[in-house]
Amino acid sequence: MCGRYALNISGEDLALEFAAGIKDAAFTPSNWNISPTTVIPFINADDEKGEIRSINTASWGLIPTWAKDASRASNAINARVESISEKPTFKSAFKSRRCLIPVTGYYEWATELGKYKPKQPFYISHKNKQSLAVAGIYESWINPESRQPLTTAAIITREVVGILTPIHHRMPVILPKDLWSTWLSNKSLTPGEINDYLNMIDIKEADKDLIFWPVSDDVNNARNTGADLAKEIALGESGTLF
Repeated sequence: MCGRYALNISGEDLALEFAAGIKDAAFTPSNWNISPTTVIPFINADDEKGEIRSINTASWGLIPTWAKDASRASNAINARVESISEKPTFKSAFKSRRCLIPVTGYYEWATELGKYKPKQPFYISHKNKQSLAVAGIYESWINPESRQPLTTAAIITREVVGILTPIHHRMPVILPKDLWSTWLSNKSLTPGEINDYLNMIDIKEADKDLIFWPVSDDVNNARNTGADLAKEIALGESGTLF
C-alpha cells in the first residue's frame, strides 16, 4: 500500500511539469509526510484528449457518492488495480474521473525482510529527483447534512515488481509521461475501454528509475512533516540491507 508520501514542489513548478493550469491554489505543497485525509493536489483534464489540464485539490481518501457519511475516507486511500473496475467504492471514479497525483517520494514499511527490524521505513523516489506521476481517481461527495461538496481522491496500487520486491508486496501505479494524456481523458469508459485502460497501466518495468533507502522512525508520526524525514539513515547490524 501507499500510506504516506512527500511532495516538495511549488505550485508554479508543478503546473509547468504537468502542463496544467492552477484552478485551486489553496494547497501548501511542501509536506514531507502527507497522511490520509490531508488535502492534496491532483491533476485532471477537462477534455477527451487529456490535454486541457488543471491542478485541483482533494482530501486523500475517496468517499463514493452514495456514502452516507465520511467514515469511509481513511479506509479508501488506495484502490487496488486488480479490483478497481468492480469494487463499488471505486468503479464509478475509475470509469469517469481519473487523475494524476504528483509525488516527490513515498514511504513504505518493510514487512517481509528477515534482516530488517520490523516495520523499518524506507523512502522511495525517482533517481533524478523528478516528480512521480501516480495514477489516481477522484470523486465529488455531497455531505447529506450540510449539502456542501467535498472532493476526495485515492491512489491506485499494484503488485510490486523489481527492486522494490524486498520491501513490500504493493506499490503505487506510476505512469510514464507518454500515458498521461490518455489516462487523464475525461471520457466515460466503455466496458471494452475499461479493459484497455487496465492493460495500459500494467507497466512492465514499474520500478524503472526508482531508488530507495532506509529512513528514521520519525516518519511514523504524522505530525512530523520536515525534509529530514526523507534523509537516509545507517542501519545497524540487525537492519542490514543484504
